[in-house]
Amino acid sequence: MSSALIVWGGWDGHEPEPVANILAEALRDEGFEVEVSDTLEAFEDEEKLRGLDLIVPQWTMGEIAKEQLEPVLAAVESGVGIAGLHGGMGDAFRQSTQWQFMVGGQWVAHPGGADITYEVKIVSDDPIVAGIEDFEVTSEQYYMHVDPNNEVLAVTYFSDWGDAPMPVVWKKSWGEGRVFYSSLGHNAEIAAQEEPLEIMTRGMKWAARAL
Repeated sequence: MSSALIVWGGWDGHEPEPVANILAEALRDEGFEVEVSDTLEAFEDEEKLRGLDLIVPQWTMGEIAKEQLEPVLAAVESGVGIAGLHGGMGDAFRQSTQWQFMVGGQWVAHPGGADITYEVKIVSDDPIVAGIEDFEVTSEQYYMHVDPNNEVLAVTYFSDWGDAPMPVVWKKSWGEGRVFYSSLGHNAEIAAQEEPLEIMTRGMKWAARAL
């Protein structure tokens, strides 16, 4: 049985506990054994982390201590998958450039505010997004700094900013580990919607080498 650790906390506006519970339920439905923690101390046991198949951070902003960060980086580099969404992974620990390097991106802004309707365009036939049509979501549209080495699976466009695509969903490697990220999932309502949840579930499985 595949094993996963979900660690939630940070800024309450992203509803970290409800979103963590949605992701835990999705993983359990896929046959994962899931542990859910509300403390970054869960990251301190490197041996335990290395025994997992998947780490799912759901922790917006905040600070991570060296003794918590380094075991996560090492575990993923050794082959443990990591997957996350929205600010819970893409705007976590703003002072940690090594975290951002591993993730492959960092939130910068959401022009237009929290409640704009925008299109998510699928740009790959990867199994994570296969069969999913372009769709609209009403939420924050994330502008991010991103690693050009990311394998981008879905993008969006900003109506007032020209024709450059902004990655929404990507995957990449960190050493031997697989990294998956989706900027969708501002709160529990968005995280539970059909397309964002399906993409996130497949992404978590891919990162854990179960897809």
